[in-house]
Amino acid sequence: MRTYRYLVIGGGIAGTTAAESIRQADPDGSIAIVSEEPHRLYSRVMLSKPGFFLGQIPFERIWLRKEAWYAEKKIDFIGGRTAVRLDPKEDKVLLDDGSTLGFEKLLVATGTCARKWGVPGAQKSGVHYLRTLDDVKGVMQAVKSAKHAVVIGGGFISFEMCEMFRLAGLDVTVILREKYFWEPLLDEESGRIVEKAFEAHSVKVVRSAEVAEVLGDKDVAGVLLKDGSQIPCDIILAGIGIFCASDWVQQGGVEISRGVLANEFLETNRPGIWAAGDAAEYFDIILGERTMTATWLNAQMQGKVAGLNMAGKKQPFRLVSAMSAQAFGIDVSFVGDAMPRPGRGTVLRGEPEKGSHARLVLKEEGIVGAVLVNRGSEAGAVAKVIEKNVDVSARLAELADSGFDLTSLLKP
Repeated sequence: MRTYRYLVIGGGIAGTTAAESIRQADPDGSIAIVSEEPHRLYSRVMLSKPGFFLGQIPFERIWLRKEAWYAEKKIDFIGGRTAVRLDPKEDKVLLDDGSTLGFEKLLVATGTCARKWGVPGAQKSGVHYLRTLDDVKGVMQAVKSAKHAVVIGGGFISFEMCEMFRLAGLDVTVILREKYFWEPLLDEESGRIVEKAFEAHSVKVVRSAEVAEVLGDKDVAGVLLKDGSQIPCDIILAGIGIFCASDWVQQGGVEISRGVLANEFLETNRPGIWAAGDAAEYFDIILGERTMTATWLNAQMQGKVAGLNMAGKKQPFRLVSAMSAQAFGIDVSFVGDAMPRPGRGTVLRGEPEKGSHARLVLKEEGIVGAVLVNRGSEAGAVAKVIEKNVDVSARLAELADSGFDLTSLLKP
């Protein structure tokens, strides 16, 4: 059994950035990255972008690290292996091939997994997910012969992939359990803006519906809805959410909830074990609450902070998360914690009839999050207002005015 001073479980942007930060702070300490995927670091952001998906961008641009980078940084890369058991008493991690790695300090940066679709027939050839590079390779190959696509679910994956399928020349139907697209993360006015853009590009939207069965023999031939109607198709993309596969961590005595619980320094309850990236449910010192944030920038910055903390340069993680997605000429931006939870207020601003709308989410006197549809230029101001915890309780009417300059909230 080999023992490392720093063992990183997860080869994505959080784990790789953490290893890089550790090496900068500790030139000599042994480091290993264990990655479930066999591939070195690549851009997940690019997976659902038109240029890459349609082959207009050279495939090699997906890679964010050269193969030689790991050796140059004296980082052992162990690809195609999964952690299955944590023994914190002896500081060991058991991998799925039966091998064991020891550690002095451990980082859990495993990210999340695509939730598998549980309907009858979901195992048929032609049902796809979109989480890894190999997933995308499969979809890219399938669209070469497909004619009709069904997309399940209303979220990031569905939003961007509906456009990808249309650009590839497929007929597309998106099936929603909800009343409108992206409910409840979007308010209804914003959801309808997205749906109008879909329909303007010949994407059929089926609302308040669920699939009862995937039709076909070995290959997908269509879907049967619970209301008895059928939709023919030869490819299905299931975008029904993500989950954190962290049982092995919990069995090792690390506390988990939705994700691996961590404080503002990204430390877990077990000394010598940290968490970062999409798998971490951390204490956000800006919002004053625990949260999980599945964005590329958040994972990258958490990896940096976790790595520095593991190397002894203790500092808290502090960042207002933000991300955006584009499809069919619509830009949807998310800032902070945009979910309208119990005890929170909301302020709507914009002009839905002109395709521009926003929902600001308030907690007590301040803004904690926002969804901006075709108002991405306001994302920076919203992030600064959240970061500075600006009291907006007396300015709700101004916030609701679509012409009000949000940067004025930052002025003394």
